[in-house]
Amino acid sequence: MEKRRFKLTSSRVIIFGFVGVILLATVVLMLPVSSAGHTYTPFINAAFTATSATCVTGLVTYDTATYWSSFGQAVILLLIQTGGMGVVTVAVGLSRLSGKKIGLLGRSFMQDSIAAPRLGGIMKFTKFIVITALAIEFLGALALLPVFCGRYGVKGIWYSFFHAVSAFCNAGFDVMGQSGEFSSLTTFQSNVLVNIVMMLLIIIGGIGFATWNDIKNHGLRFRRYSIQSRVILVITAVFILLPALLFFFADFGNMEMKDRVLSSLFQSVTLRTAGFNTVNFSSLRDSSLAVMIVFMLIGGAPGSTAGGMKVTTVAVLLFSALSVFARKKEVRVCDRSIDAENVKTAAAILLMYIMLFFTGGIMISLYDGIPLNNCLFETASAIGTVGLTTGITSSLSSFSKIILIFLMYIGRVGGLTIIFAAAKSSQAASKLPMEKITVG
Repeated sequence: MEKRRFKLTSSRVIIFGFVGVILLATVVLMLPVSSAGHTYTPFINAAFTATSATCVTGLVTYDTATYWSSFGQAVILLLIQTGGMGVVTVAVGLSRLSGKKIGLLGRSFMQDSIAAPRLGGIMKFTKFIVITALAIEFLGALALLPVFCGRYGVKGIWYSFFHAVSAFCNAGFDVMGQSGEFSSLTTFQSNVLVNIVMMLLIIIGGIGFATWNDIKNHGLRFRRYSIQSRVILVITAVFILLPALLFFFADFGNMEMKDRVLSSLFQSVTLRTAGFNTVNFSSLRDSSLAVMIVFMLIGGAPGSTAGGMKVTTVAVLLFSALSVFARKKEVRVCDRSIDAENVKTAAAILLMYIMLFFTGGIMISLYDGIPLNNCLFETASAIGTVGLTTGITSSLSSFSKIILIFLMYIGRVGGLTIIFAAAKSSQAASKLPMEKITVG
């Protein structure tokens, strides 16, 4: 009997890379040096925090500022940076710094990791990603310094860099616990500078590396961007505006106009999978929370620091629906037709996310006896790698935390990545007879 050799594909490198980082980080976070009280952290909570940081989610069982020591917070920040830029990207970057050459296989892994459009020039593109990301985070931290240093003194330097990295990587971790545990950025609700800087970092991190490249190469000449970049920018703008209008008219009518505009925009932008909040969600209507669930599942752009189904997935499905309504045989956008394989993949991703988020929510609700709407919000936040919560995370059972760990992991590496890594590729020798099934 012939043995099948285990082939190290790019999908397997990505999933094993994330698993390895999470396991190592779990061990480190369990150590007394990682907690402020110098006590051992239970495995499930250390694993939950390690997964949330590496998968740039932001759901936490302990308040980051008050429970973790400075060392523990530094480990979390390193995990956020690694998860945001991608395990493969960081590994390749470190290899290059050490003088090692990257072969064709490594370049192929890199292409899949960052969703690069082509293999040619991948190392130059990787260098651009690393330098640009670090530069943007540094500029964001500098912009936050006046506010945070003015309020917290020298500690404001650490706060500025921590939140700049967390925002750019769409992670949602914060160290504002001294103002109240799990308070996120609620004490800066009226601060224009903090709101604008954090929103810009979230958006820039969430539009994707390939879109940055188009902006670098073509400036403001929008028509010269790739179709994918144009779709990402337009759909992202629409998906920020729509929830913002809902929040503005439905939830924040009792605020002053400045705070009303800032709060509406910030809560909408953070749905790109950032996970920060400047208002207490108990003040939001159920309809607004339902809309938040939808946009958390959508997430950001492919090849970005954001998670979720991705705006391009939803865009392809919208274009497909429009083509059906217009009775066109092919899906079109910007005078181009979209490959039928893209449409099938988008439909599969949508179905997968809905099934996982809904099943996870039901299981948590049944096991912990928590209202289903809160559980669905939590599972949407986990699989969308958002990090927003209605406040139930720390009270969940170990079983429910394991469910969220699984969803956060799936949301970051991608469900299809895991399926492709496990599946055996096959090519049908011949086509089967076609059959039509009536739908609708």
